[in-house]
Amino acid sequence: MIQLRKASAESTRPRVFQAWPKSGAGSSPHPADQHVGRQIATVRVQSDVSQAELARSIGISFQQLQKYENARNRVSASMLYEIARSLGVPVSRFFEGLPGNDETGGNASPLPVDERIDFIASAEGRRLIAGLMELSPRVRGRVAAVVSALGEELAGPRREQKHYGDRRTHVC
Repeated sequence: MIQLRKASAESTRPRVFQAWPKSGAGSSPHPADQHVGRQIATVRVQSDVSQAELARSIGISFQQLQKYENARNRVSASMLYEIARSLGVPVSRFFEGLPGNDETGGNASPLPVDERIDFIASAEGRRLIAGLMELSPRVRGRVAAVVSALGEELAGPRREQKHYGDRRTHVC
């Protein structure tokens, strides 16, 4: 905790603030910024909106939106408002599951990080999706089947299998 004293002579009572993590080269983003960024990516993907479309609708570059989603840059309150408005969700949606943000005031455990959303938001995930979108739907289906088979082979008996028709899905 850092104690700051008001500069004026009228009050010498200390004001107490919790230190905010330093930003800059080599420092990691604040967990709240990471959470909000993941939530923006989650809502955007669930809404079937590309980064370019969302960025255009709120007047920023898609690179800036990537930085928000990856928590390399903090999202201002006004920008978060514009993102929520564009995606048709309340601003509070981006804070759901954030530890200490529940209405009862108790300690909530954070939601598990959805690795799929993190992958989709990564440069590698974006390249993969862009490449897949260039394929015909039939070929995409075949590629998905090959990837699924590879996953089965590598996972071995650790995964529970559910069958839907002649396609297999795995639940971790």
